[in-house]
Amino acid sequence: MPHSVALIHTIAAALGLALALGFIATRLRLPALVGYLLAGVVLGPFTPGFVADAAMASQLAEIGVMLLMFGVGLHFSLGDLLAVRKIAVPGAVVQMMVATALGMSLATWWGWGLGGALVFGLALSVASTVVLLRALETLGILDTHTGRIAVGWLVVEDLAMVLVLVLLPPLAGWLGGTTAEVDGATLWQTLGWTLLQVGGFVALMLLVGRRLFPWVLWQVARTGSRELFTLCVVAAAVGIAFGSAALFGVSFALGAFFAGMVMRESEFSHRAAQESLPLRDAFAVLFFVSVGMLFNPAVLWDRPLQVIAVGAIIMVGKTLAAAALVLAFRYPLNTALTVSASLAQIGEFSFILVALGSSLGLLPPEGASLVLAGALFSMALNPLLFHAIAPLQAWLLARSALARRLEQRDDPLAELPMSTDSRYLARQVVLVGYGRVGRRVASTLAASDIPFVVAEQNRELVETLRAAGIAAVFGDATDPAVLIQAHIARAAMLVIATPDTLNVRQIIETARTLNPAVETVVRSQGEAEARVLRQDWDSTVFVADEALAQAMSRHVLERTESRLARHTSPAPLHERG
Repeated sequence: MPHSVALIHTIAAALGLALALGFIATRLRLPALVGYLLAGVVLGPFTPGFVADAAMASQLAEIGVMLLMFGVGLHFSLGDLLAVRKIAVPGAVVQMMVATALGMSLATWWGWGLGGALVFGLALSVASTVVLLRALETLGILDTHTGRIAVGWLVVEDLAMVLVLVLLPPLAGWLGGTTAEVDGATLWQTLGWTLLQVGGFVALMLLVGRRLFPWVLWQVARTGSRELFTLCVVAAAVGIAFGSAALFGVSFALGAFFAGMVMRESEFSHRAAQESLPLRDAFAVLFFVSVGMLFNPAVLWDRPLQVIAVGAIIMVGKTLAAAALVLAFRYPLNTALTVSASLAQIGEFSFILVALGSSLGLLPPEGASLVLAGALFSMALNPLLFHAIAPLQAWLLARSALARRLEQRDDPLAELPMSTDSRYLARQVVLVGYGRVGRRVASTLAASDIPFVVAEQNRELVETLRAAGIAAVFGDATDPAVLIQAHIARAAMLVIATPDTLNVRQIIETARTLNPAVETVVRSQGEAEARVLRQDWDSTVFVADEALAQAMSRHVLERTESRLARHTSPAPLHERG
């Protein structure tokens, strides 16, 4: 095939077949992701028929990863990352150690060397950010605290993998690879240089990028050209990602993520996210197709037991380890199940590590096939795990005394201190969520000396609020115990400021059961949802676009009326005839 049309053939075949198989998968009540992966298997070199250009598809997939991570950064501020650091950092490190140990034990049992076992275990320990984001966006929980924990956890994993990819080549000789061994001084020098590069990139983005890139976006927006604005967004995402990899040795995905984080400082960040959405979705599909192209189905009948063992580590071992860690940090059962489901798959960094390990002579040939088989099945089944969270939680609470104890355990942050001012316990406002909207509502209430109690799922934030003298309880407001601790039975009003609109009805129902007279004020993402909440629950609902339009209309009316009043006012006495 002429190189001039290879790109067109690859894109046309990948998108066309992904559409057809994705549609069939959806009609069979399977995730569309399954269809995308099967499209890659059909187009790959291991099945008969047309074979797409795998190298070109891989590069197109990299663009999708960049745009997707850029979009995440636009919604995920540095504050969000710091807010979950106490669970994301130790949780990711310990979980990677557990998964790596499981993979190494399995590979050692198969007779592999130390280097191959280490690469294999590390490849199974890191999850795919792309798969996670698609699942969180589908469920509408990307902007929730649980979603931020999952994303922060994977960002820490990505940072750890950057170090692994840099340190593996100098360590390859010592681990049994084909390269020459290096001395300790060279190894420490490499580690120091890597940390310096990553630190320099992060510092540059936070100190310079936070001012420069929003300013550039503002200048382009002032031209009024939608094409230039979209071009600026895409160029920033791809350009910064490439520059970070070329200059600082940071991965494309991580560079794009930090680019989105600094762009978030711009007032046009929401528009930037919307403008790049179609491109993100299209290229994300190419990512899954490219993964499918790497898979050789022969491994299923050549090594079936090994494939099952790999799948068990990814979907059972990692899941249980993550769930135990989250519960150890005293987070609710729902958060533990969501985070553990987020990690029950592997993805892009696993493929990069496998390719590097093979080139260094560390990983046996069958290792790559087994990792790819585990990736394919875990990616396909991961959306099903997310949909199983709610019924699994209900089943555990109904049948397990341990699960009920975990939900009702003695947690000092889950109940108001005995020293709380008594004025908070009568006719107060219960404020669910302390994000951007909740913070402004709380500020207004405090300025007006109106007592309120905050119900929030972020433990660190609850600790901060209590240190500042603000009454706050930790937990999920869908749990009646949380609203009881916030004294909803005596409250005058319930304000639900959280962006998680999936559980709003359950919160209102619980609140009305405990206090039939409580007034409810809710934020909504759409007019249809707002209409249902108004009709079924007699709630005051604020829709973002509607509230903005009303505020603008009031301003226009006030300014117009004041101008008319000035022009129509009676003339002074000395000017009258």
